[in-house]
Amino acid sequence: MEFELPSEHRMTREMVREFCDEEIAPIAQEIEEEHRFPAEIFDALADLDMLGVPISEDYGGLGGDQLLYALVTEELGRVSGSIGLSFAAHVSLASKPIELFGTDAQKERWLTPLAEGEYLGSWALTEPSSGSDASDMDTIAERDDDGYVLNGTKQFITNASVAGSILLKAVTDPGAGYDGISTFIVDPENDDGFSVSTEWEKMGLNASPTCEITFDDCWIPEDRLLGSEGEGWKQTKKTLQGGRVSIAALSTGLAQGAFEAAREYATEREQFGQSISKFDAVRDMIVEMDRKIERSRLLTHKAATMYDDGQDVTRISSMAKLDASETSREVAEDAVQVLGGYGYTTDFAPQRFYRDAKLMEIGEGTSEIQRLVLGRELGL
Repeated sequence: MEFELPSEHRMTREMVREFCDEEIAPIAQEIEEEHRFPAEIFDALADLDMLGVPISEDYGGLGGDQLLYALVTEELGRVSGSIGLSFAAHVSLASKPIELFGTDAQKERWLTPLAEGEYLGSWALTEPSSGSDASDMDTIAERDDDGYVLNGTKQFITNASVAGSILLKAVTDPGAGYDGISTFIVDPENDDGFSVSTEWEKMGLNASPTCEITFDDCWIPEDRLLGSEGEGWKQTKKTLQGGRVSIAALSTGLAQGAFEAAREYATEREQFGQSISKFDAVRDMIVEMDRKIERSRLLTHKAATMYDDGQDVTRISSMAKLDASETSREVAEDAVQVLGGYGYTTDFAPQRFYRDAKLMEIGEGTSEIQRLVLGRELGL
């Protein structure tokens, strides 16, 4: 029996599932091979009011909760990791912080077009030398009359080459450590001194652009500061709590897609006069996939529900992200094994899920960092 969801959540999930099966699934492998960002899919998602799922209706969003957002993210990941990743980065990282920390004027100017799907957003934290210590950054924002001058480089930034706005983390007080980091809204179309220096070729997720961006004496007005100076790291920690729920949901979707491909193949493929699903080794592998996915889904839904209730989700969001990301990789790998030689070909989906799943254990805090967070939460 499935965990009971509110009726509006079920209806939205079914609508998105139908859209994914009809519009995304037929092109999922094609856009990966072409390394093509599918702008038309995001236009269609905007028409469905999906690009601002957890954003207030006052600013063009759907007014949904984190659980609804997790359901939508999972459905997208079930057919395309790339589309799911760009969607999650747009909502959790590029849009939600403006709602949480922005002024009314900033929400009207920058959040509304994001939520309505006029364009996608991006979030720039990681730097070439920062690694897992994202607070160790060299990008500087210096006061200049009624604005700031930005200089530095950001690495592995999702959506940067297709974004209409970017939330940038930069140092405003070099001697203040965590308290010296601030957040700025960058307009990539109109801010001189901003450029996309690299768009990475990757192991997977190649229909979602991952970029290196640079700032060379890029001046922005002071009204682009999100919140107050020095609040950037506190904002980041809050943002990542929701972001980890979305990556858990995306990971669960990837695993579900790989599982469905393996189950379908196993019930149709015959050897020795019967479907291979009747053989213990194959059956047990598929049963284990289902068990792991259900566990990850329940953890994700618990984290989303606690987030909606206003609880501290540091522990549960890290646990959900850790569990679901590892589930996605394990299930995808087993799906390739179920299909055998066919699983290694691009004619079948498991190889794509396998390649896509690996990033889930790296992005928004590696599995090792999640264990560190969980250990701290347990007082270890």
